Amino acid sequence: MSSKLTESFIKVRSAASLLSTTSDNERKLALQRMADAILASKTEIFAENAKDLEAAKANGISEAVLHRLVFSEDKLSSVTKGIHELCQLQDPVGKVREKRELDPGFVLEKRTFPIGVIGMIFEARPDALVQIASLALRSGNGIILKGGKEAALTNRKLVEVIQKATADSSFGKDWILGIESHEDVDAMLKAEGYVDLLIPRGSNAFVRYVMDNTRIPVIGHADGLCTTYVDEYADQDKIIPVCVDAKIQYPAACNATETFLVHEKIARDFLPKLDKALSDKGVKIHADKAIIGLMPHAVEATDKDFHTEYLALECAVKTVSSVQEAVEHIQSHGSHHTDAIMTQNKANADYFVAKVDSADVFVNCSTRFADGFRFGLGAEVGIATSKLHARGPVGLDGLMTTKWILNGNGETVAEYSGANGKSFHHKELM
Repeated sequence: MSSKLTESFIKVRSAASLLSTTSDNERKLALQRMADAILASKTEIFAENAKDLEAAKANGISEAVLHRLVFSEDKLSSVTKGIHELCQLQDPVGKVREKRELDPGFVLEKRTFPIGVIGMIFEARPDALVQIASLALRSGNGIILKGGKEAALTNRKLVEVIQKATADSSFGKDWILGIESHEDVDAMLKAEGYVDLLIPRGSNAFVRYVMDNTRIPVIGHADGLCTTYVDEYADQDKIIPVCVDAKIQYPAACNATETFLVHEKIARDFLPKLDKALSDKGVKIHADKAIIGLMPHAVEATDKDFHTEYLALECAVKTVSSVQEAVEHIQSHGSHHTDAIMTQNKANADYFVAKVDSADVFVNCSTRFADGFRFGLGAEVGIATSKLHARGPVGLDGLMTTKWILNGNGETVAEYSGANGKSFHHKELM
């Protein structure tokens, strides 16, 4: 690790220490200044984004990446609105999670505290940088950011604007750091002692690379190979718009549905409707050989199609004989991200929810609802598909750790030891 990068990491850690003890009001004020600064600098930000887009197109970048790369007026409005809504949420720092009296006047509390410094590696999506930075600031954490190389100029300008916006605060500007090279990422993976948590977003292979090359704890955000299962008891007219929304509302998102499973008992009636609804919106359909005759706009699917995260107007469709087979397919082909069942049968819905091992499991609604903002979390740093610490959309609570605080009055363990020792009464206080 270069001495310059080490110095930068030390600065982030020092600023994060100051940030962790700031008041709720100071962090809210800093967020408001951040939003104002981004709006005031939008001309320069858009200019840098235009350069990134031009270079990406010249390099033949896919439409899915280009869609994420755009930082438009709509996305600017969305992220600044998100910042202001984040300010309205309850302060995540200092929440009492448990409170117990061990003995009269001897009280134990479990309280939330910022994790410290978070290293975030994410796709070429500038609006995600703003969301991640705002969550870090609101939760009192320092943040080191590495976005996709295609958004390098936009991200650099955004970090610069955010640093200037908080420079006059008590914690300064160094709580946020942008890094750009693969060498910087490798250095961050080895920065144990400076970085407390890593959150990589990307393919399963990339998340695994991070986990295999660091001793820092990792919350993995991997592929979003999401499935919507249409059960034999689905309300077909009601759920056609749900299926369309799940695929086309934002096809480049990790929570867009990539595979539709349909119960074979309703295939003859339902599949032509699904074919028309999706093809009318420009979706390319890969249908299993057994059903391609029911979907005139489809091409024949291969096994690979049912393992593919398209991130585009494209999907795979096949039939299953039962909710059990649907679950088995999801377990063997999915990514533990978000999966949904369309059914009016409560027993089938309950079975699906219990058996599908994913971070988000929905009933009769679009997989696109898997989102921190829509969940009321303000925003998210990603959707964790691992099971420890945080799972699903990771918002403010997912960026907190806890401490046990024990307030006594001269108590000793000896008093509570031995045959004649005092007994704890362990009275719950909340």
